[in-house]
Amino acid sequence: MPENEEVKLLGLWASPFSRRIEMALKLKGIKYDYVEENLANKSSLLLALNPIHKKIMSVGFVSMAKADEKGRDVLAEQARELIMYLEKELVGKDYFGGKSVGFLDLVAGSLIPFCLERGWEGIGLEVTTEEKFPEYKRWVKNLEKVEIVRDCIPPRKEHVEHMNNVTQRVRSS
Repeated sequence: MPENEEVKLLGLWASPFSRRIEMALKLKGIKYDYVEENLANKSSLLLALNPIHKKIMSVGFVSMAKADEKGRDVLAEQARELIMYLEKELVGKDYFGGKSVGFLDLVAGSLIPFCLERGWEGIGLEVTTEEKFPEYKRWVKNLEKVEIVRDCIPPRKEHVEHMNNVTQRVRSS
């Protein structure tokens, strides 16, 4: 990338998608300007970069938020089955690639422990336990020790509150 090119990261503090890009930029040592977006009042730059839909899609957590208790239990079990794949892959490793943080750590880490789990916590679901997922939980603790990850993780209390607000908006729509 030419040195005179400017990188702008348009993001939302609670978004795992912009958080993972921020982690990757920091990991690669690429300087960038972070621009916090307000999705209720999108900037002209954001709209110009997404001219077809002029909206940001939200995925993943919406099904869980809309479901009744029985549906949530089914979705939680499906999530556990998927996280078990991660659990098995992490046996004997600090990170997915071994001893150092890589792309899969940033992708999975920004979404599962530092976003979805906080949403699950807000609606009272315990999807991942230390007993059932010891390798996964160890990996999360390892991620929390990495400065570039730690710097990009939204504050837990505010994030859980944000996810609760998302849940309320989804349920009322």
